[in-house]
This record gives sequence, structure tokens and C-alpha cells, in this order.
Amino acid sequence: MIKVSNNKKNTAEYAMNNDIKMSIFEHLEELRHRAIKATIFFIIITGICFSHINDISFVLQKPALGIKFLQLAPGEYFFSSIKISVYMGLIFSSPFIIYQLVLFILPGLTLKETQFLLPILLSSIILFFIGIFFSYSILIPAALHFFINYGADVVEPIWSFEQYFDFILILLISTGLAFQIPIVQIIIGLLNIISSQKMLQSWKYILLLSTIISAILTPSTDPVTQLFLSLAILILYFTGAFILKFLNK
Repeated sequence: MIKVSNNKKNTAEYAMNNDIKMSIFEHLEELRHRAIKATIFFIIITGICFSHINDISFVLQKPALGIKFLQLAPGEYFFSSIKISVYMGLIFSSPFIIYQLVLFILPGLTLKETQFLLPILLSSIILFFIGIFFSYSILIPAALHFFINYGADVVEPIWSFEQYFDFILILLISTGLAFQIPIVQIIIGLLNIISSQKMLQSWKYILLLSTIISAILTPSTDPVTQLFLSLAILILYFTGAFILKFLNK
């Protein structure tokens, strides 16, 4: 029985060593295949977005009710359409790109590392899209409402098409990134860098930091948008801290 067990152990060790001893060229070749697949998928999604750019533009315009948009330069709408398509292509293809990256690094991970990595990545993707939805449904309408009403009796709000969409896209992506805060907390907590107790004790500093982060991430200077984002950051921070406390970290 011991001999059979040793044979099985040796076979497993040989298979593991055989995987580890893959040449650098084989790893680079696999990485190239993954990168090609991710790039092709990104190009396809970007092309689909460009073919439906009018529909996407109407969706992005929806929060700015009553605003008239102008094309201030020749080709502004065309180049803005390309920019929007690339951004949307990157956002919607990001789960597949991350999936290809996971497939590349997964063979080199242990079972424990895999069980740690996969839920983190899945949660990160979900939080990113929740952040985009939160930005589109709450932050952007609040910011636009402030800008539209401020000085409405003095100037007529006629906006540049390109500058408006730059504002929208930056706010969407920055909010999606801000929603990664619980993921960062959980990672550093599980690595025993900072405990949940210390995170909760530092709430005064986090209150100040959330205000600074919201001011940096929001391209506008209106207090309403920064207040909403600051509150969202605080909720995310305490959520991450309580999750770690639940995990006894």
C-alpha cells in the first residue's frame, strides 16, 4: 500500500514539475494566444458598439434632459463616436479579457490560491459594473442637474457633444474603479496587513480620505456629485471592513 501511495505521489510530483518546467517560449506562446483572443474579442465588441453608436449616444444623452448638443468642429461626432465605441468595447470586453488572463495564470496556482483568486476577480467585475450603474443612475443625473440649473437664468445650456461625453465616460469609469475599495480591503485583510478592527478605528481618516478621493475622481466640481460619491465610498469601505470582521480578520 505504501508503495502504491508513493507511486501516486511521484506521478503527481512529476506532473507538477513537468508543468513548472515549461520553457519560457511555451509560456510566451500561450500568452500570445490569449492576448490574440482577447484583442479579437475587444475589436468585435468595439465594432458592435460602433455599429449601434446612435443608440448608445441616445442612452448616454438621456440624463441630460432638455440640453441641446452642438458639433463645434468638423468630424466631432465621428471622432467622438470612435472614442465612445472604444471605451464601451473596453468596458464590455473586460470580463473576457480577465477570463483569458485567469486561464493563463491558473495552471501555476495551487488549489488554495485558486479558491482565493476566483471569487475576488468575480466580485471585482460585479462591483465594477455596479459602480457604472450607480454613476449612470445617481451621480451623473445629480451632476447634470446642478450644472443645468446653475446660472440657467443667465446663460442657455448648449453643450459641446464631445466634452459632454468625455465628462460622462470619465465619471462612469472612475466610479467603477472606486467600487473596487472592498476588494482591496479584503485582499490586504486576508494577507494580514491590516485588520478589520484597525480599519473600523480609522473611520475619521477615511471620512477625510473619501472626500479627497471623490474630489479627485469626479471631473466636475459640484458638491452634489462629490457628496454622493463620498457617501458611496464610505459605505463600500465599511462593507469591506465588516466582511473582514465576519471572516475574523
